[in-house]
Amino acid sequence: MNIYDISERSGVSIATVSRVLNNSPHVSCKTREKVLAVMQECGYVPNAFARGLGLNTMKTIGLLCPNAADPYLAQALAYLERAFRGHGYDCLLICTGSNLADRMQNLEKMKSRHVDGMVLMGSTFIEDNEKDNEYIRAAAQSMPIVLLNGSCQYENVYCVLCDDQQATMEAVQHLVDHGSKRILYLHHSRNYSGQKKLAGYLSGLESRGIAVDENLIRLFSQNKTSVAQVRDYLLSLHQEGLNFDAVLTSEDILAVGAVKYAHALALPLPEKLSIIGYNNSTICHCCDPELTSVDNKLQALCDQCVATMLGVLEGRDMPQKTVFTGELVRRSSTR
Repeated sequence: MNIYDISERSGVSIATVSRVLNNSPHVSCKTREKVLAVMQECGYVPNAFARGLGLNTMKTIGLLCPNAADPYLAQALAYLERAFRGHGYDCLLICTGSNLADRMQNLEKMKSRHVDGMVLMGSTFIEDNEKDNEYIRAAAQSMPIVLLNGSCQYENVYCVLCDDQQATMEAVQHLVDHGSKRILYLHHSRNYSGQKKLAGYLSGLESRGIAVDENLIRLFSQNKTSVAQVRDYLLSLHQEGLNFDAVLTSEDILAVGAVKYAHALALPLPEKLSIIGYNNSTICHCCDPELTSVDNKLQALCDQCVATMLGVLEGRDMPQKTVFTGELVRRSSTR
């Protein structure tokens, strides 16, 4: 069933059916009711792309993320899709990968789908070199872009993020205030968020008068989702003679690996080793003991992304940047 069939069954022109689909005022009430009745009788669902061309809206939002298998991004996808759907918008997803060239190509692919706006998920999308972000600035000339957990200052690009630096600093202060002196910081990324967390680690030590030991700052370059690899990496540091009485990680999954490390050495938690993760994800409840973690307010971030996008599409003035405050959720892995 297509628009031509509806035209024939209704006894009106194709142009008239198109006007009904586009809610044009240039159709009489009687004709409109007749066409709509035929559509209902036939179970006709108009093609979203064709209808969007007439209405100047596809009622569709493009969601781009580096990797949908990432637990943090997977949860964000669930929040965003459900919220947009609740407001009558469909979502298209493209997993861009983390490589700059792939991200640029996939963003152009999403643009070709004629979506109403795009949400870029994760600070991976923002590079230190401004020239490498030009593709985002260019895309924002034709549609609004909301950046989840990253920051930039481009026209028609709106940023929603957590103050990762402040939250990480407070996590360090908590560890020090409860007896930890040598805090290993384990992270996996040097992106915008990663840089802010590292700055928070450093400022947390400084605020408590503890000198920075570069040996305690470790970039984990292997598969971050492999708990066994994280455990074995920490065991190798132990075998090399690196001493630490606490582990602070940039993501919860790394912290779970630290818990496994403690179990392998029969180190009681938190008496001999304190561990704090980041994101306050579901996996905090899936290890023993349960994991203390920084809650970066992911659902609130996603809700604000949706509110910002819808506000812009409706022509309202929206803040260019919205920053949320993280919160340390204390469980049994810390004193």
